[in-house]
Amino acid sequence: MNDINEQRDRHSSTIRRLERLAWLLDSAIRLPGGFRIGLDGIIGLVPGLGDLAAAGLSSYIILEAARMKLPGRVLASMGLNVLLELVVGIIPLFGDLFDFAFKANRRNMRLMTDYLRHKNG
Repeated sequence: MNDINEQRDRHSSTIRRLERLAWLLDSAIRLPGGFRIGLDGIIGLVPGLGDLAAAGLSSYIILEAARMKLPGRVLASMGLNVLLELVVGIIPLFGDLFDFAFKANRRNMRLMTDYLRHKNG
């Protein structure tokens, strides 16, 4: 029972850290009108390497989910979110707007927390 509590505590700490990263990447900056954007979209504005760098940061959340032993189907969904944001993000202008609106990192955190809640619930 003690191992389960220690694992839950580690997961809670990791989830709080990842939630903060997802918020920073997707929602940290409030625009007039209440819409929020993050560093992911801003980094993606850099031609060429911007979208790849943003995808690398987003992949860290998936790596941590794998370390928490989330099932392959959840990890695959998370990977598809990042891949979609990367591929569409390459399209000039439309891709940049998509990056700001899609928020793959927040989606991935929701997938992670929903799975863990269901598993532990």
